[in-house]
Amino acid sequence: MTTITFTCITAFVITFMAIPSIIRVSIIKNLFDEPGERKSHAASIPTLGGLAIFAGVVFSYTFWSAGLDYTASQYIIAAIIIMFFIGIKDDIIELSAMKKLYGQILAAFVIAMIAQIRITSLYGVLGIYQIPYWASMILTIFTILVIINAYNLIDGIDGLAGGIGAIASFTFGLWFYNYNELSLCILSFALFSALLAFLVYNFSPANIFMGDTGSLVVGLILAVLTVNFVELSFESAPFQFPFRSSPAMAIAILIYPLTDTLRVFVIRVLKGHSPFHADRRHIHHFLLDIGMSHREVSITLYLVNIAFIILALSLRNISSLVLLFILLGLAFLLSLIPFFLRKSVKIKPNVKAEV
Repeated sequence: MTTITFTCITAFVITFMAIPSIIRVSIIKNLFDEPGERKSHAASIPTLGGLAIFAGVVFSYTFWSAGLDYTASQYIIAAIIIMFFIGIKDDIIELSAMKKLYGQILAAFVIAMIAQIRITSLYGVLGIYQIPYWASMILTIFTILVIINAYNLIDGIDGLAGGIGAIASFTFGLWFYNYNELSLCILSFALFSALLAFLVYNFSPANIFMGDTGSLVVGLILAVLTVNFVELSFESAPFQFPFRSSPAMAIAILIYPLTDTLRVFVIRVLKGHSPFHADRRHIHHFLLDIGMSHREVSITLYLVNIAFIILALSLRNISSLVLLFILLGLAFLLSLIPFFLRKSVKIKPNVKAEV
């Protein structure tokens, strides 16, 4: 517990202390996220907050996990560095979607192939348990890519991505602590504390954005934690807390980014658009359009995400498939509420579309 406490303090302090300097450098070098056709903010905002998150997480994780018997640590750091450089280059000069995807695939390959962090079973979902090595590799890389991009796409309003990431990483941290997986616990709480420090500056009204530097790094770390969580949940815990539905629970922890991105992608494809076509179909856009502030939308979605986690824990003894249908069905029904409310009010003309 002492190590975890110092991990939290280290990550928070480094991130918190780094952001003012990053803001000053961004102003001097004119590194802003400018208002535009695809943006929802009306002022120029510094955008390299992810640099501080990266520094806080990587330093605290490598420092406090040193000496622990977890051979995948070096490969996790290597994958994080890949995402960091892809993100920071995109924030400064803007990369094409394909180049970012290539970087994500490389990072996912390092995690799945070299670090051997893989999903090896579906644990009864659709009646499938153990899967072949090749299927495990494909499923793991696909899962990592989905989580990275889902997290990236919810970074649309002040405080939302940071708060959702903090909730997810805190939940994962508690679970890894339960299983005495200290290295993964340290990584989880390092991310949680770095995001808390970032939210001091990013919660509405935001003084800085995390940019792709932050969203890609955080998305990758959440993907690594998710894959480990799914695999670890079916091993014997140090004390009795049986949980047979970890694939569904993993979805509950990341319910907003996963289901909102899936819903938006399906709608865009059905309308003949690219899945990455800019529009205003995200739930946080709908909530903004009915008159809620950035702060109110973020807090609302925090509470919804937490409620899904509690629901999944409450129903942990039912089958994965049944729990999965319950979670996805409820998420779909709840997403209809802001949609219909939005249709009953006039959309604000000054709010811009964002991917």
